[in-house]
Amino acid sequence: MDRTVVAYVIYLVVSIGLTVWVARTLSRNGRIFLADVLRGNESLADAVNHLLVVGFYLVNLGFVALYLSGDGTIADTRGIFEALSTKLGVVLLVLGVMHLANVFVLNRIRRRGVMEREQVPPVAPQGWVAPTAGA
Repeated sequence: MDRTVVAYVIYLVVSIGLTVWVARTLSRNGRIFLADVLRGNESLADAVNHLLVVGFYLVNLGFVALYLSGDGTIADTRGIFEALSTKLGVVLLVLGVMHLANVFVLNRIRRRGVMEREQVPPVAPQGWVAPTAGA
């Protein structure tokens, strides 16, 4: 078998495995964060979590597929390791950037929700005071 094909197979197996592992980890641990962001609405948190995971898979697996093509043929075993380290390093960086982008967006949503909660008066208004003529 050609060394380039071996490198492609290893790259795909490792990249897809990493993407699935990161997506499952983010989904499992991000659900709690989403429930807090969405004020305890569990069904909405589950739905948003699922949509985020699907988007994560689409973007990252699409990138893995687009980045599959190599610069040329791999001549020796050293070339396999060099090609894999470059490709997997870039995939890991993209996974990390996607994770940070998700956390950043969710944190902004959470901050906005906290600010909205603080603007609500702690006690409902109990009466009305008419304005005075001198004021």
